[in-house]
Amino acid sequence: MNLRKRNKGTVEVHTSALNDIMFFLLLFFLLASAVVNPQVVKLLLPRSESGQQSSAQKTVTVSIDEKLNYFVDKQPTTLENIQAAIETYQKASPDLTIVLYVARGVSIENTMLVFDIANKLKLKVVLAVEPKK
Repeated sequence: MNLRKRNKGTVEVHTSALNDIMFFLLLFFLLASAVVNPQVVKLLLPRSESGQQSSAQKTVTVSIDEKLNYFVDKQPTTLENIQAAIETYQKASPDLTIVLYVARGVSIENTMLVFDIANKLKLKVVLAVEPKK
């Protein structure tokens, strides 16, 4: 009968390769989240059953939040200066499309002011909505 203790080998787990993979995944998701839509002010948009994304190539975003603050490509501006700000973008690309982001509580009058400016400049306007769930 053999009653001697046997030496067991030690178990090691090398995690240095896993750290590299996790770093690259974290970096990828950070970059991907910044690229998704970097020019939008965070708003609760109205819902629509046929809500589709605009496929226009040359766009400028105009946002109106709940407190009637106006933004042109995330830059705060006043209602009087929106036309001048959009005209600078129009000079760079004449076939510009305005993507209008309006918070849910904003009245239609304030929305139509931006539509009037777009009509004066002969530009297309797309109203951004959220798809219904």
